[in-house]
Amino acid sequence: MPGTPNDLSRLRTALTTFFALDGFLFAGWVVRIPAIKEQTGASAGDLGLALLGVSAGAVLTMTLTGRLCRRFGTHEVTVVCAVLLSLSVVLPPLTHSTLALGAVLLIFGAAYGGINVAFNSAAVDLVAALRRPIMPSFHAAFSLGGMVGAGLGGLVAGSLSPARHLLSLAVIGLLVTAVAGRTLLRHEPPTAASPGRPAKDTPRRLDSRTRGLVIVFGLIALCTAYGEGAMADWGALHLEQDLDATPGVAAIGYSCFALAMTIGRLSGTALLERLGHGRTVVVGGATAVAGMLLGSLAPSLWAALLGFAVTGLGLANLFPVAVERAGTLAGPSGVATASTLGYGGMLLGPPAIGFMADWFSLPVALASVAVLAAIATLIGVATRRTTPN
Repeated sequence: MPGTPNDLSRLRTALTTFFALDGFLFAGWVVRIPAIKEQTGASAGDLGLALLGVSAGAVLTMTLTGRLCRRFGTHEVTVVCAVLLSLSVVLPPLTHSTLALGAVLLIFGAAYGGINVAFNSAAVDLVAALRRPIMPSFHAAFSLGGMVGAGLGGLVAGSLSPARHLLSLAVIGLLVTAVAGRTLLRHEPPTAASPGRPAKDTPRRLDSRTRGLVIVFGLIALCTAYGEGAMADWGALHLEQDLDATPGVAAIGYSCFALAMTIGRLSGTALLERLGHGRTVVVGGATAVAGMLLGSLAPSLWAALLGFAVTGLGLANLFPVAVERAGTLAGPSGVATASTLGYGGMLLGPPAIGFMADWFSLPVALASVAVLAAIATLIGVATRRTTPN
């Protein structure tokens, strides 16, 4: 059972690896969406419906993962979901219809939702044991993994078919899981036997105001993750379809976004110490509004890429801050609520973008990211004094 600094350090490294792997595999899939769209002959609306399979699978799994974690342990569930995610990423290139694509994305979404709930729960345990605000570093690893996955996708887009590309990612995922999973499976979560600490399954009674604030912070996470999901699933297609970018350059668009988000999260602790939580949300949200308006509506490819990067910087710390503030109010249950709402925004946003793209246009649909970032900014202004900075 972990307790020494070395044990906790190993656990942190293993969890960081799983966050990075999650971003890596997810980005590897999203940069091949244009090719899968062409392969299946799907319209923007049809693709939106298929992407709804990811959302449905994730939401269904998220409602069950908490129980699975309590019964089998967060570490065990993290490893199992990592295996399922690695295996399911190979399925989309094997489909040739919108219906089949939606079905396999249901499986992929189930694994994706499960691992996100599981390793965020494990991270909460580790943060409590270390008594340090290191949550942004885990999300930085996710962003770094996404940047690497998108960059690799851009490099191989012209030479490897989606099937071969995603098969290679599956092999990498299984190998990483085999190595990092050994550390998780060897140790119980560190808070499981912390003296004087309530059992983590013990429910905490909250008044209605506190529950309302937790949901409000969850809405900040939702607005933020909506933008991240939209950029992941539709950013490359926007650059390729509306600005005539090559597949390789289009894939680099998400890489710019992910790199900027990684840099923002790596500097998140210093930013929080300087500005405080409330101001960080306000400044970040306003930056994301400006960046996404440029990224979605600019007629120039390079201006759009710059907008994507500015958006990544703006959104970088909103999700971790929202989760942390919810946790300050309500403990791990608050973290779980905010995280679930946040990932719901990431998974439900892309289908909404698809429908709006059919009704209006893809650039106008992507501008909705700026609208939600503005809402997050206003919430940040309204809640600046509800929890300590």
